[in-house]
Amino acid sequence: MISSVLVANRGEIAVRIIRTCREMGIRTVAVHSTADRDAAHTRLADERVHIGPAPARRSYLNPAAILAAAQHTGVEAVHPGYGFLSEDPDFAEICVDHGLIFVGPPAPVLADLGDKARAREIASKAGLPVLPGGGTAVEDVERARRTADDIGHPVIVKAAAGGGGRGMAVVDRPEDFSRVFEETRATARNLFGDPRLYVERFLPAARHIEVQVLVDAYGTGVHLGARDCSIQRRRQKLLEETPPPGLPADLIERMGAAALRAALAVGYEGAATYEFLVDEDGAFYFMEVNCRIQVEHPITEMVTGIDIVREQLAIASGRPLPESILRSAPRGVAIECRINTEDPVRGFLPTAGALTDFQAPGGPFVRVDTHAEPGMTVTADYDPLLAKIIVWGPDRETAIDRMGRALHETRVAGAGLSTTRDFLAEVLTDPCYRHAAHTTAFVDDRAHRRSE
Repeated sequence: MISSVLVANRGEIAVRIIRTCREMGIRTVAVHSTADRDAAHTRLADERVHIGPAPARRSYLNPAAILAAAQHTGVEAVHPGYGFLSEDPDFAEICVDHGLIFVGPPAPVLADLGDKARAREIASKAGLPVLPGGGTAVEDVERARRTADDIGHPVIVKAAAGGGGRGMAVVDRPEDFSRVFEETRATARNLFGDPRLYVERFLPAARHIEVQVLVDAYGTGVHLGARDCSIQRRRQKLLEETPPPGLPADLIERMGAAALRAALAVGYEGAATYEFLVDEDGAFYFMEVNCRIQVEHPITEMVTGIDIVREQLAIASGRPLPESILRSAPRGVAIECRINTEDPVRGFLPTAGALTDFQAPGGPFVRVDTHAEPGMTVTADYDPLLAKIIVWGPDRETAIDRMGRALHETRVAGAGLSTTRDFLAEVLTDPCYRHAAHTTAFVDDRAHRRSE
């Protein structure tokens, strides 16, 4: 088993990884920017290393600084968490070239699946259904326009190197295509250093369903059920739930089997999440693969009892998946709410400021993953995720009620800070959500209803 790990991340996911490492007897090294000098993850780790100033590109996105920290502290492995360098094949390759274990899939697999257009092609060859669209990524607007005209509007334009809901835009009318394409291409170049885009049919009101997969180095894998991530704004998630309510069990099983088949076909190793869209007729379509731990992984852990980070570390150490995991079956219902420092009234704009009060909820079957504490400063340099509240219940009604109680107990206050807490509490009482009739259009539709 790996004996020492550098956690190449910050915030709640760094805290989450360090805690599992502590339970496993693994020495941990935290890296931090100047802004995070006194952050929770730096105090929980066995060692800490300063890697640069607050801007992420000069710290958490600086491979040279992270590699130097790993070499200086003599760790065996690097766990990238999510975001930042977690899906960067060059970083994974650099780690391996310098004798470090990268806790994630092999660099060539990251390169293939990190290119969203290439991942779409690979999924299609593995027999997964894909939405109509261009099979390859392009920079030429006229070629892309012809694809859009063949598909029929609305279409969605996506960055080949994108992810996390960024680098994509919907085009409703043919006359807007060139403008949106050029704008999205510029965004893709700025965010990812890669201007290539591809075009797909857009489903304006679908269910966003994802499947958690684990695969070891010996070609053995398992899927751990599915999560519903349809409550989102700007294609970024706010609330997740497992199992997906209102969907037939056989549909969920078919998506799970398809995801596992695709992961095995590409030679995946570690934890992966295959994302799908489900239309109103119950047909599902592959969307993308996330080659890392997901923000919403705790809900899968709550219904299976499996520590996914522990399994990532075990797989990276060369251990096969145990029979207990291969035979695992989800039990009950789990829900996660993301407490972001955003203002829902102003279109979920991020807010920043000093956190003067933070009170996490407690009680039976409530879990809170957070790095928040009174006195810390929420800056605009990083993701606005402050805490994740996760609950479990034997049935959906109990889980929803428990989450409502947990949100009611949660206190967050600070000058200039707004959060998503009250918005999420209202979602839980919305009849559309309660009856599992929600889709990816839920947030926009709700805002429209309230404005009428």
